[in-house]
Amino acid sequence: MALFEQFQDLTIAVDGAEIHCRVGGDGPPVLLLHGYPQTSAMWAPIAPVLAEHFTVVCSDLRGYGDSSKPASVPDHSTYSFRAMAADQVQLMRHLSFSSFHVVGHDRGARTGHRAALDHPDALRSLAVLDIVPTHTLIDSIDRHTAAGYWHWFFLSLPSPTPESLIGHDPDLFFHNSIATWGAGSVEMFDPALLAEYRRCWNDPEMIRGSCEDYRAALTIDYDHDSADLHRTVGCPTLAAWGARGLMARRYDIAATWRARCLELETAAVDGGHFFVDEQPERTAGLLSEFLRRCEQQRGRCV
Repeated sequence: MALFEQFQDLTIAVDGAEIHCRVGGDGPPVLLLHGYPQTSAMWAPIAPVLAEHFTVVCSDLRGYGDSSKPASVPDHSTYSFRAMAADQVQLMRHLSFSSFHVVGHDRGARTGHRAALDHPDALRSLAVLDIVPTHTLIDSIDRHTAAGYWHWFFLSLPSPTPESLIGHDPDLFFHNSIATWGAGSVEMFDPALLAEYRRCWNDPEMIRGSCEDYRAALTIDYDHDSADLHRTVGCPTLAAWGARGLMARRYDIAATWRARCLELETAAVDGGHFFVDEQPERTAGLLSEFLRRCEQQRGRCV
């Protein structure tokens, strides 16, 4: 697969970080945010489809891919979802978009959720893929959930323990993680995408940055979410998940998000946590239909 043909490759300075992104298409703006342990490359099969009707921005979160990896601080605030959301809003403003749609998978979805709470005027819509809110997941941990989401607790161990263990053989760690969390195996990824992921996850700084991401989740992100439990997402929201994934087995995802959103659509897609990679055509169609409906509704309200 050729990655991001006819997309422009940019790195843009925001407060405290430099964010790498790929920009293509024409039309209303859509920001696509990846999850762990992937990068913006995960959207390569999806972005060209959306670019037929939208301006598509595929961004690396701080700490991942070719974005910068800020220094760690004791309270982990430099890797909080609040900091990541602020990065992305500033990125889009730099690109002259004061409001935009956000689609996020995994960590990108958590960043999008935080953006919807911290920057409600900036989001035209939000699509969260294969998550429940961070506070919900942490507060509902039992032995079965902990066994499935073991990496949350391993990655959040104090530095340098997880960094050193992962760094000994990054491919072994990440290949095993993908096989554990998905409904398939590492072979389900396009070879070009897998090569790009390997390039990035073999960077010791990305290993450190991603560990800091998870340390923040169990500390400062949990505190931020606890303070905002009374707040709801005001923009149109799509919650989609892998029908054969752990998230769907452990949570009533639709009911969970219905309590957090004023306007919600839901969809189960065949596959596991990485259903975007397993079902790219289905995912692209689902997102395109949702985003176009949101733009049509927005047009009627203007």
